[in-house]
Amino acid sequence: MRTTRTAAALLAASALVVVAGCSSSGGKEAKDSPSEGGGGGVAATTQRLKIAMVTHSGEGDTFWDIVQSGAKVAAKKDNVEFLYAANKEGKEQAQLVQTYIDQKVDGIVVTLAKPEAVKEVVKKAVAAGIPVVTINSGAEFSTEVGALSHIGQDESVAGEAVGEELNKRGKKKAICVIHEQGNVSLEARCAGVKKTFKGTVENLNVDGTNTPASTSSIEAKLQSGKDIDAVVTLGAPLAAASVKAKAGAGSKAEVDTFDLNAEVVKQLKAKQIGFAVDQQPYLQGYLAIDELWLNKVNGNVIGGGKPVLTGPALVTEKDVPALEKLTADGTR
Repeated sequence: MRTTRTAAALLAASALVVVAGCSSSGGKEAKDSPSEGGGGGVAATTQRLKIAMVTHSGEGDTFWDIVQSGAKVAAKKDNVEFLYAANKEGKEQAQLVQTYIDQKVDGIVVTLAKPEAVKEVVKKAVAAGIPVVTINSGAEFSTEVGALSHIGQDESVAGEAVGEELNKRGKKKAICVIHEQGNVSLEARCAGVKKTFKGTVENLNVDGTNTPASTSSIEAKLQSGKDIDAVVTLGAPLAAASVKAKAGAGSKAEVDTFDLNAEVVKQLKAKQIGFAVDQQPYLQGYLAIDELWLNKVNGNVIGGGKPVLTGPALVTEKDVPALEKLTADGTR
């Protein structure tokens, strides 16, 4: 909590850093602009920066749309040109990072879901004088690669919170649906569930980029395991697939999920999903861009180099009224 308060204090201070006058490289006068997505209405007058984000997103994963929404609002505020690229394969993700190193961008935001494939190229970026912030995945590797800090939730802690919640709900047998094999953060979530859940947990690997196949796999598992009373998915798109699979299998298992989007909030409202774990992806994107800008113009490091936590928080149907508009706007 101390780290989170530090981040909040620095963010408040960042509003004061958006000062009148120009940087040594010049810049346009600050202009009023409509507020959007929680961002400020005044653009920074500091020099124009170019910051790239490279993630492990698979095709159709709405989680990363929300991350980008936050990043774009921060970029607009900070006079930053925001670049984005993604590939779910570690080797290709590393190649994308190298492309931005070659372009000599002013900063890189990167995920470390498959650290063994990406670590060395991130170290190359840091060695080339390009500051790096890691987000979402691979917090334990952030310091090793030389990143300023890591922004996201502690995946093990989040998994443990899910296990404890399942205990409260009286569940006895769960499946944990991993939608991307080799992703260390997803594996940590399921391991966390197993650590605290008093019942049994079995991991089920599916292809998150193939929704029909994923739905069929989950449905088959529920048909063969009538005693399964909880399905834990690790991403919002898989929650919808699990709700459909549950109906197809005639199962009474409760579907619970990591991450939010508008569809998950609708399913919470309809009581098709029991609870969701919110790690605030909008905040991950926003803070990462803001940190690289603050570091460049004011020498700041949010959180003092320690991980900055954006979650987890468990939300249920009781939280729907506060979340409906925000998820519809793509900020939660």
